[in-house]
Amino acid sequence: MPDTVSRESFLALALLVLGTPACAELSITRGSATAASSTAGNAVPEWIYTLKPGESFTEVASDLLVKSHSADRLLQYNAIENAAMLGEGDRVRIPLSWLKRQPNPARVTSVSGSVQLISGMDGTKKPLTENTLIRVGDEVLTAMGAATVTLADGSEVRLSPDSRLIFNRLTQYGKSGMVDTRLRLNRGEVHTRVKPVIEGGARFEIETPSAVAAVRGTAFSLKTGPQGTHLQVTEGVVDFGAPNQTHRIPAGYSATVANNNGNRGKLNIRKMPPAPEINPLPKVLTQLPAELTWKQSSATNYRLDVFETQSGRWVESREIRGNRFDIGRLDNGQYEVHLAVLGQHGMAGMPGILPIEVDLQARSAHLLAPDDGGSVNDDMPEFSWALKGKNEVARVEIAEDDTFQNLVATSEWAPGTTALPSRPLGPGQYYWRVVTEAGGNSVATTQPRKLVVNGTLPPVRIISINYVESQVRVFWQKVDTAVNYRLQLAEEPSFNRVIKEATLPDTTAALRLIPGRRYFVRLKALSDGPLQSRWGPGRELYLE
Repeated sequence: MPDTVSRESFLALALLVLGTPACAELSITRGSATAASSTAGNAVPEWIYTLKPGESFTEVASDLLVKSHSADRLLQYNAIENAAMLGEGDRVRIPLSWLKRQPNPARVTSVSGSVQLISGMDGTKKPLTENTLIRVGDEVLTAMGAATVTLADGSEVRLSPDSRLIFNRLTQYGKSGMVDTRLRLNRGEVHTRVKPVIEGGARFEIETPSAVAAVRGTAFSLKTGPQGTHLQVTEGVVDFGAPNQTHRIPAGYSATVANNNGNRGKLNIRKMPPAPEINPLPKVLTQLPAELTWKQSSATNYRLDVFETQSGRWVESREIRGNRFDIGRLDNGQYEVHLAVLGQHGMAGMPGILPIEVDLQARSAHLLAPDDGGSVNDDMPEFSWALKGKNEVARVEIAEDDTFQNLVATSEWAPGTTALPSRPLGPGQYYWRVVTEAGGNSVATTQPRKLVVNGTLPPVRIISINYVESQVRVFWQKVDTAVNYRLQLAEEPSFNRVIKEATLPDTTAALRLIPGRRYFVRLKALSDGPLQSRWGPGRELYLE
């Protein structure tokens, strides 16, 4: 089949293969469906509801119908005389225009990088975060970031970086499960997975400055910019084209609506390159990196995307050459790897999809230095260890006791095997350990080691001296890490002949001196640990 097909031949193919009669019943939630009823030649879009066990017709009508349409009127529409005739399994036709409608916000399920939300109510801008509710009129702007938004019916919209998406309509039809969603993509790219919609009822449309895409339940991507809008359909069908000029595009095809002056509104349909054949990987990856390979083909360039399965978060997107890629730096969890050929104009083909699960386990590191009970003279000692696992990051934790309830210092999380503390360590005794982490949620911890940081207590300085009759009172500076103070009294400044020495718990002492003599006094701080201390400067005392 040639790469580009004419509109006529393509439409004939679409009508033959994909056409669905207007009266066909499309299965939706719990056995309900829609149909088109023909009355006086006019088709009335309907939803066919199947009564569940324990349900009454009156309850169903009350839950689903707008106030202007009663249960009796619905009985008349279905040509039923008595509601008591209906029971479990019976089917009731409901015109779609009779169903209740109310706004139903979407919810943000994942955000990575810088993403902004502009309120449709007051125009305020704020950072977008997970679990934020998106309401009608709100606008999402991704800069270097990406976001995933889940609609009320479970449909998913993933915004790529540098995109701008407005939520123009978010309507739900009562408790029927049907929604009417209208979005406008002003720039950028979205990847969507839409729940099957109901002809004449539920709608999912994305409008761009140059085109419109009406979705029937599918997986597709849409990209728009100054040159036009490009669509790729990987599942289902999308009605796509310039406004009021749409054509049905099936899975495996791409389409472009030009936006330049010479070809404005022109639709170009192409068959997408087939999906690469990805070689299998182990069901669960217990170590990374894991080498992803695929069968060699004539293609040289590929686009690889990694999505988190549960949240839809866009983990990674890149263009690669060749037929191999190392998958690495993923947290534990389940992911989908999408791989597609990149065509001449940078457009991706059909994606090959590989589900993977990552389950990394951290192992306790082997401590190397300092030794247990060792001492160091540096207030920024280097710690070293050996990692035993794969894809681990580690950090040092330092505390004053072996419970590690209050950390004195740490290091940064890193894949290396050496680290310095986050701040200098004062002289004293500490405990240290290494914590390793793998996969974001698996943690292992070593046994603690004891460490002594050598040092000296600061010299004690005398701050004042008071003379009262034959008594002298000396006051000195407090040293935070001292438990006691040693005082010496001498008759000469070299302190070679000490005439009095005492250990004192306070920062003051009273001395009785002989008048007319000169004395000299000095102090040093004492600790109950290994810390050394030195004498402070002496002060002269003289009592007349």
